[in-house]
Amino acid sequence: MNPRPVLWLVLIVSAVANTVLSSAGAHLIGAGFGLITLACIVALVVHHYRHREG
Repeated sequence: MNPRPVLWLVLIVSAVANTVLSSAGAHLIGAGFGLITLACIVALVVHHYRHREG
């Protein structure tokens, strides 16, 4: 199974949630979503380098 579509979906949703919550003043919860966003970025980069051709 390819995890990339799920990672992209979670990345987009968590980035939007981070932006909205941080703008609304819920910085602690927004920071949690920021960490999720960062984890998705790292997972996508690792997946890319492990599965590249050549």
